[in-house]
Amino acid sequence: MTSKIVDEGEVIRWFNEGRTYAWMSQEYERKYNIQTVPSMWGNFRRRKGLTRRIVRDDNLIPWHVLEKHRWSYDLAVLRMEARKRAGATLSPDDERRLELWHQRLAEGDLVLHYDPDTEEGFFYVPRRKGVDLDVIREPERKTTQRRAAD
Repeated sequence: MTSKIVDEGEVIRWFNEGRTYAWMSQEYERKYNIQTVPSMWGNFRRRKGLTRRIVRDDNLIPWHVLEKHRWSYDLAVLRMEARKRAGATLSPDDERRLELWHQRLAEGDLVLHYDPDTEEGFFYVPRRKGVDLDVIREPERKTTQRRAAD
């Protein structure tokens, strides 16, 4: 099988810049007239030993989040927090969003809570002293099916 990768160095640079798989696919079609799929970029990453793009932190996202809540702004901010804690570089916009989010939590002494049985899914609730030690309402047990990965 012939590789569709024209310039491996270019692709590695894109990974280091944090380009998304969708962006890479669009850029390859624009630049080289080669159609690709996101899984090709993930396979390339794995073969080259590059760092995973997704950071899973089941301490920050301990819940099984329903499909209808997976695009929530609050979940996106938790993912940003997970990336930052893992040492990933965030865009200036994401850094600012995260900073404002932390200010909101601190000013109200709040934590983020998830209830899958509601339409909204995510809520800000008062921190329970001695129980909620991070940015989320500590659940009785983790229900996520997506545990922290390599």
